[in-house]
Amino acid sequence: MNTSQEQDNQFVLTVSCKTGTGIVSGITSYLSDRGCNIIELAQFDDKVTGRFFMRSVFSILPDASHTIDDLRSGFLDLAEKFDLEWAMHDAHRPTKVLIMVSRFDHCLVDLLYRHRKGELNIEITAVVSNHLDARPIAEREGIRFVHLPVTQDTKPEKEAELLKIVNETGTELVVLARYMQVLSDHLCEKLHGRAINIHHSFLPGFKGAKPYHQAFDRGVKLIGATAHYVTADLDEGPIIEQSVQPVNHAYYPEELVALGRDTETVALSRAVKLHAEHRVFLSGNKTIIFK
Repeated sequence: MNTSQEQDNQFVLTVSCKTGTGIVSGITSYLSDRGCNIIELAQFDDKVTGRFFMRSVFSILPDASHTIDDLRSGFLDLAEKFDLEWAMHDAHRPTKVLIMVSRFDHCLVDLLYRHRKGELNIEITAVVSNHLDARPIAEREGIRFVHLPVTQDTKPEKEAELLKIVNETGTELVVLARYMQVLSDHLCEKLHGRAINIHHSFLPGFKGAKPYHQAFDRGVKLIGATAHYVTADLDEGPIIEQSVQPVNHAYYPEELVALGRDTETVALSRAVKLHAEHRVFLSGNKTIIFK
């Protein structure tokens, strides 16, 4: 089997459940007994919440008599026994991603570049914006561009259009790549666990307009960006990735803005990659991440 075939034959099993005994041995025995080779295995038993989390990468050996569909259907009994929340993903299949952006295009451009270079295992279903500035960028990449201008009066209508696009394209993850509109509580609920936002600075510091000017006025020694899941609590969702850079008194606001763009692109791209590789588990308002 060549390298490409090996990659096509890899699957990711994600599991979360109440902490208990026999879970790991039950799952690994199930896979082994059906001709699977476990390539990676990571687990975490959260003593605070009493929840167990596991991520396993496995392949089906060439002489095995079971297909991935057989494994999924047969796993139901084990899942019921341990009351598992679980999924089996084809590791090679790209995650369908819709990107939302306003006028700041650095995060969009970075994601498109990393996608083109094969760093992100994603399929971009569309670029959606409330402005027209990003249209040439999307169309240059051959990606569908959708203009959804939003006002206070048209917000419900435009969000309904967005959800229609998400459903029609089979989008699995929505990425707010500096999309400067607050999503409604209804939309946040619909996209729970499958929408990522990038926030300048550490949460919850320096909210509102000109955050890097606020940071300058406070004489900060670190600037950073936080990628997190979207919730109805503005910029308070479960954190996936953070990026920081040291600064000092010699950095003026414009220089902080430039450095901030770097931290934003790094944090967001890492968060998208982690999500697309099924490494992120939600645990209340926190995340469990197997890197």
